[in-house]
Amino acid sequence: MTEDVVLSTAGAEAVVRPANGCRVSSLRVQDVELLRQGDHYGCFPMAPWCGRIRDGRFREGATVHQMPLNDPPHAIHGTARDAPWRTARTTKDEAVFTYDLTDPWPYPGRVTQVVTLTPDSLTLSLAVEAHESSFPAQLGWHPWFLRGLAGDDPHLAGARVDFAPAWQEERGPDHLPTGQRIDKRPGPWDDCFGMPDGVDVSVTWPGRLRLDVTSREQWVVVYDEQDEAVCVEPQTGPPDGLNTTPRLVTPIDPLEATTTWTWHHL
Repeated sequence: MTEDVVLSTAGAEAVVRPANGCRVSSLRVQDVELLRQGDHYGCFPMAPWCGRIRDGRFREGATVHQMPLNDPPHAIHGTARDAPWRTARTTKDEAVFTYDLTDPWPYPGRVTQVVTLTPDSLTLSLAVEAHESSFPAQLGWHPWFLRGLAGDDPHLAGARVDFAPAWQEERGPDHLPTGQRIDKRPGPWDDCFGMPDGVDVSVTWPGRLRLDVTSREQWVVVYDEQDEAVCVEPQTGPPDGLNTTPRLVTPIDPLEATTTWTWHHL
């Protein structure tokens, strides 16, 4: 079943599109849309890697694998966002979806996403499991939060992103981390940050709403170079992490991650 799934609770509604990469295509709080609309936006899961892989290549032991260069000269954001998922279970406020890894990813496995809505939060959980051999993987999410909400004063600056990372990954001219850690620099950003106590980032629409993005994971990419939206992307490792900080998934040890978005009316 690939029809859209609508979750609802008091004051909030979320729409998930399993046919379009299992992205959360809409999140409305008190009937106000928070996510940028369109087939490429909303909030999509990143699996089995996050961000860019340098030249689309990663190594597992002595074997080098080549992924399609969908962001030349790199591969970006995994394969799960480009494929239909299967709806496994739904209730009024929670749904479970699965995606079986296949070409061009070289290892058999399964990705599961659970979406849970409450009156004041949305929780997204991802897991990737290996069916046969072990492999490196990453998990994360790429939400596009609207810069301005419907009904905002057009003279206001729009959404403000606030966070206090322990470091920023220095970004090279190829948009990948150089391996050097630096102090947080002023935006605009298309950068990865380290938060060893867990991701904790707030997106504030002045006078309207504050959305807290939290996760036990220690990495977050913040992207705010576009006028229409800002992105806060919790993930299990930095860009090119399959090569620099691989997390091994085995048949008995899946990789799991969770993020929660909690909103507060101002």
